[in-house]
Amino acid sequence: MKIGIVVHGRFHAFDLARELIGSGHDVCLITNYPKGVVEKFGVPRTSVQSNLVHGIASRAMQKLDQLLRRQLSEPFAHRWFGAWSAKLVAQKHFDVVHGFSGVFEETLRLNDSGILKTLVRGSAHIETQYKLLAEEEQRAGLELDKPSPWIRAREQREYDLADLIFVLSTFASRSFVERGVDLPKVRLLPLGTDCSRFRAGRDDTADRIERLNSGASLRVLIVGTFSHRKGAIDLVRIGEALHKIAEFRFVGAIAPDAEDLCGRATKVIQFAGKVPQFDLPRQYQWGDLFIFPTIEDGFAAVLAQAAAAGLPILATTNCAAPDIIKEGATGWVFPIRCPDLIIERLRWCNEHREELVRMVENAYQNFVPRDWSDVAHDFVNSCEKERKQRNQKAINVARA
Repeated sequence: MKIGIVVHGRFHAFDLARELIGSGHDVCLITNYPKGVVEKFGVPRTSVQSNLVHGIASRAMQKLDQLLRRQLSEPFAHRWFGAWSAKLVAQKHFDVVHGFSGVFEETLRLNDSGILKTLVRGSAHIETQYKLLAEEEQRAGLELDKPSPWIRAREQREYDLADLIFVLSTFASRSFVERGVDLPKVRLLPLGTDCSRFRAGRDDTADRIERLNSGASLRVLIVGTFSHRKGAIDLVRIGEALHKIAEFRFVGAIAPDAEDLCGRATKVIQFAGKVPQFDLPRQYQWGDLFIFPTIEDGFAAVLAQAAAAGLPILATTNCAAPDIIKEGATGWVFPIRCPDLIIERLRWCNEHREELVRMVENAYQNFVPRDWSDVAHDFVNSCEKERKQRNQKAINVARA
């Protein structure tokens, strides 16, 4: 198939494009990243159309918005990229065009019934996301970065216009159905991970088991962004309660809304800062357990990375954890905003080292890989099935 992928940034689009190309499809990646950067992810320059000016300008405007705590540039930046990418799509004659929510409305409005237009939403339904963040804002007692009225309205239009909506977890799928989107229109497409880089080795697992059997402090790893959306309040509560029996390491950026909280947490959590994607496997090797008390995530790629690295995972329901974790065998899933339940389970892990060691062994031995080739395969199957159904409907109408 001839496939266009429209993305304002990177997200997981580069990995999907690479694997689709590797499977023999003709792919054009339409982005605002430099071609040289895209090439590092395995996508050849010849398969990339880049609006570099937009990339530079939008990042500068985004930083200004962060300083002002306002989303002033969003309508201009999204419409700009949307109009530019729609013009390219109109010229390319794709079989399928797959776009990321927020910048895809202009393409979805193209009058070309021959193109299957699929939307991907990396988080839950935007109204569900807004509700959860508004609740967390009340809990935190400060203003958080939430979807603006403008982007909420725009995404709702995109949901209506798209032929298919791809979501990344059962939690996200359920949020769309609960908001009135027809279930047949919503397709679940869990993400993969680079198993060749993140997969735990036998020696890594042996070192982890030896450390646990020695009675040393548990090493608890968190990777992502330290923010209220990702459960920063609960994470600090967990660290404060258990820092005497566990070492906590956070790897990732600090969101502006959580800088004050981070300052308070440095006594109980080691903040390692943001690490390049290609250096992350070493961080997973350090840990004994992985926790992720997020309030809202569409998937959270770090969960797939942690699973590949053989770490037992403690995470909340509002992400892909229920899809990835085998309860009691490879980890545990908790309701959001319930840090005391996670604290109780971490205490159990500390006091039941033999059971935890068996869990580490199980996570290593029974890991079922899902790499990016699986994601590409499932994406193509969904699109081909939908195209066949559309063609059959057209034939039936013509016969009638």
